[in-house]
Amino acid sequence: MNTDRIAVVIEDDADVREVIAAILIEAGFEVLLAGTGAEGVELVRLHAPTLTTLDVNMPGMDGFETLKRIRLLSTRSIIMISARFDEVDVVRGLSAGADDFVAKPFRTGELRARIDAVLRRAPNEVEPLAAAPGLQAAPGLQPNSAPNDSSGWLHHDGVRLDSARRVVEVAGASVLLTRSEFDLLARLLQPVDRVHSKSELILELRGERYATALVTEADKRSLEVHVANLRRKIGPAERIETVRGVGYRLASTTA
Repeated sequence: MNTDRIAVVIEDDADVREVIAAILIEAGFEVLLAGTGAEGVELVRLHAPTLTTLDVNMPGMDGFETLKRIRLLSTRSIIMISARFDEVDVVRGLSAGADDFVAKPFRTGELRARIDAVLRRAPNEVEPLAAAPGLQAAPGLQPNSAPNDSSGWLHHDGVRLDSARRVVEVAGASVLLTRSEFDLLARLLQPVDRVHSKSELILELRGERYATALVTEADKRSLEVHVANLRRKIGPAERIETVRGVGYRLASTTA
């Protein structure tokens, strides 16, 4: 089995499970199927998949509890898929460590694009897809700039980030961030005095760098959740300023 291309699909509906599996097989994955949360957790424990898709509404152990248990075993990519797509569920899933949240019914092309985007921003996992011909890089979305000290750390107002080791410290103490929170903070640190638009940050989180990429209302809600979680973890909340109608930036200093 190719351990660089393993996906686990956790879904109690057999028809939906087969559709997701077909999308992943087409993308080059070897796919393992689970009909319950408990089965899915065991598959993740045994095979350490690159990607897991996870239904929310399952009998017995639901998707949120399954997600919590998987996050004790793995930091790799997880996409939650649910017929319930209200803000409470999205916030709950992303806060618990999901990398993306997709609504049912989904279009196969949309799910494939979401899978590709999650994998593009996963460090050292699988090769990202090549950019489609004719797409232009969006302003502000050039590759990340060089670290702002010779040791490889980005730093500002007591916050330090090492992109190579995926390490964050606040006031000298280590802080554990999800992959999306880490990527968001890294973008805000480059440079710290610039306002980063919501569209720019969403494309960064999706691993896309092209001005023609579609940004949806669901993407904007997800970004707001990630910003709220990041504020809570690196506090105080005013460390990340909201620029109304535009986006976010890091405050020059905090008290």
